[in-house]
Amino acid sequence: MQSYLTSNTPETLRKYREDELKILRGDGMGELQAWDRVYDYVLYNDLGTNRPILGNSTEFPYPRRGRTGRKLIKKDPSYESQMFVLNLNIYVPRDEKFSQLKFSDFLANSMKGLGQIVHPELRAIFDKTPNEFDCFEDVHYLYEGYQGRANQPVNSHSLSSCCCFSLEFVKEIFRSDGAHPLKFPKPGVIQADEVSWRSDEEFGREMLAGVNPVAICLLQNFPPTSTLDPTLYGNHTSSITKEHIEKNLNGLTVDEVLEKRKLFILDHHDHLISYLSRINITGTKTYATRTILLLQEDGTLKPLAIELSLPHPDGEIYGVENQVYTPAQEGVQGSIWQLAKAYAVVNDSGVHQLISHWLYTHAVIEPFIIATNRQLSVLHPIYKLLQPHYRDTMNINALARQILICVDGFIERCVFTGKFSMELSAKIYKGWNFIEQALPESLLKRGVAVPDPSKPHGLRILIEDYPFAVDGLEIWSAIHSWVLDYCSFYYPRDDLIQDDTELQSWWEDIITQGHGDLKDKPWWPKMQTLSELTQSCTTIIWISSALHAAVNFGQYPYAGYLPNRPTTSRRFMPKIGTHEYEELPKNPDLVFLQTINSQLNTLLVISLIENLSKHSTDEVFLGQREYPELWTKDATPLEAFKRFGEKLVNIENRIVEMNNEEQWKNRTGPVKIPYTLLCPYPLSYDPLGLTGRGIPNSVSI
Repeated sequence: MQSYLTSNTPETLRKYREDELKILRGDGMGELQAWDRVYDYVLYNDLGTNRPILGNSTEFPYPRRGRTGRKLIKKDPSYESQMFVLNLNIYVPRDEKFSQLKFSDFLANSMKGLGQIVHPELRAIFDKTPNEFDCFEDVHYLYEGYQGRANQPVNSHSLSSCCCFSLEFVKEIFRSDGAHPLKFPKPGVIQADEVSWRSDEEFGREMLAGVNPVAICLLQNFPPTSTLDPTLYGNHTSSITKEHIEKNLNGLTVDEVLEKRKLFILDHHDHLISYLSRINITGTKTYATRTILLLQEDGTLKPLAIELSLPHPDGEIYGVENQVYTPAQEGVQGSIWQLAKAYAVVNDSGVHQLISHWLYTHAVIEPFIIATNRQLSVLHPIYKLLQPHYRDTMNINALARQILICVDGFIERCVFTGKFSMELSAKIYKGWNFIEQALPESLLKRGVAVPDPSKPHGLRILIEDYPFAVDGLEIWSAIHSWVLDYCSFYYPRDDLIQDDTELQSWWEDIITQGHGDLKDKPWWPKMQTLSELTQSCTTIIWISSALHAAVNFGQYPYAGYLPNRPTTSRRFMPKIGTHEYEELPKNPDLVFLQTINSQLNTLLVISLIENLSKHSTDEVFLGQREYPELWTKDATPLEAFKRFGEKLVNIENRIVEMNNEEQWKNRTGPVKIPYTLLCPYPLSYDPLGLTGRGIPNSVSI
């Protein structure tokens, strides 16, 4: 199809172009039907009446979602009615619906996960010790290749109180022939061996090459400080002292490692501490955490101290009570250190699911999809550039609102933030900045890179062996080059951008409507120059493709084994004199397992993330198009797109080479999982599934 800027549209097509956009915008009225193609904005008011509405609020700002037109609740018309949880036919514009093949994959994977929950052999091990694992052997029995210790009749009654789906419904699925789903695949983190995940080196490595590699920051001041208002929250300066960490600084002082920019921090203190008083009166018992790490000469990160914080018992105005733990390998102190790391990972798991994954990819991109369809004709070159990066996103987001992030959904049941999950994500959205979603800007903001014109991407990464950043900059640069080639073809002069009425309406719609709660922020690009257009489109594509791939498709390899990535904690750190503390020298593994996710909670988490970590069989990956020779008639963009694909293949080959080079210890680590999350394509001989590699064009799962 030929591309036309708004002003260049042939006169015979102009009215059709305008009329179609009117249809796509709709009139904002009425219930939408399956055949409709209406793109409109609405608040997050469909998650449940006993949760705050998100959006159009200074307290709970949020990106807009797509309007469904479902009826409002009579008792409280500010909320949209919810659908029965197994009704997956929630409205999205028909052009955004899953293909039949994609829907079939999604349904099959969902039913497989539900079936695994009632697998007779798995239920037997649960019935032996209800709600708890006795030992790591019981955890391993969940996976293929392990022989269990139990062989008892199945009694699945306890599941009914835990699962948001009908147990009888799940049983009926597998009733006819007596067949049962297989056990779960063995996650990568325990494939090479079953203990390396517990090492300090692996704990640090996963901040650089694991499922949430976007949170670690340079520590620039010691001790760590807080941004919380002291008049409201008291003193939140860290209690970690030089004495805590200097014994592990390899002979250096704190001042020396600060000057050399060798200290890093995983800081989940400020955004969690104000919620802990409410979270910890539920079944959760957890802390806000700060973790300090040293960058060593071999490129690995060595944890130095973990601080666990609770609100002061006399009230938030009095600050916090802190406990500081330092590395130990043996005896009770070694067990205590393992628990401290687990609490830090619980924080990181919740932030990963709610912020890095849901908010910063799924939620923030939906307004761009809506605005693109409302304001840019299918004839517009920017529509053609971005449309592949929107595929299936509105559909998967609608299903997430129906199953995952709603009241009593999987997130509330399985993540430590519970019923405060979406409210917390709204608080963090206040600080979202579109400019800082560009990978170079993100690395600079976190202090893990500094400007350096002599380097290929104009940046020097302070942690040279940082797989996400190293591979990510290659992918970012390839996307940017492709987008620049494409946009400069259609906009050789800046005045063409300024005079393009559809393009300007599109950008205004994104700012004032889709992300309307942040419309007054000064950082929004003005969309007046080729540079602003290129950077903005590159950022949209980066979020939709590579960033989402980096925080999603590694979930099962790392978090499919819950001891490595627990999502909740049920007990506080054992104190001297308590039964739990006395148990530590006798059975430290039991104390550890009784602190993190319970059995049934573990099953729910594993079944969910196995589904989320898979590619569908009709996936389209970065550098590919569904109709590669038909999407444009312009030869120059087609040639540029071909170069883009070739560049991605070269990047992938280099990633594989680096994974095999021994000097890069963080690319495989003690658990021997090569970092392939930013390899653009899955292995040709590996069926699309739990490949741990491949960058889909869009947020499609």
